[in-house]
Amino acid sequence: MKSKEEMAIESFRSGLNCSQSVVSAYADEMSFDRNLALGISCGFGGGMGRLQETCGAATGAFMVMGIHYCRKYSDNKERKETTYAAIQSFSKEFKVLHGTMNCMELINVDLKTEDGHRILKESNLSENVCEKCILDAIKITEEILNS
Repeated sequence: MKSKEEMAIESFRSGLNCSQSVVSAYADEMSFDRNLALGISCGFGGGMGRLQETCGAATGAFMVMGIHYCRKYSDNKERKETTYAAIQSFSKEFKVLHGTMNCMELINVDLKTEDGHRILKESNLSENVCEKCILDAIKITEEILNS
């Protein structure tokens, strides 16, 4: 059986965005509909619709945490507060590793331009930056969910 990290990287390399790749890695373990999750997370890649704001790997992790804690707690206030705390913890750790959660700052190219896409490919930024963010997002999520 493949690890979550392997599944996520395989998904990313097959064309899913960073957010979809993180979410889909948890579908089997958390028993949620993978296709629905892929649809929900589709717009979060490229820093949320290629706006290059919050990293898609991070937003995918946030969705996973929401699913986890909404199943764990029946009271909505407890669900929200626990999820918010987990997201804040994730954000702090991700920023320690990467300095930011902002996609533009992470890859330093404009994904809304052809030139940006060319630089992304030529510089292997998807592999060197995005895949590292995906792996770190899963690692941090695992730490939080298992604590």
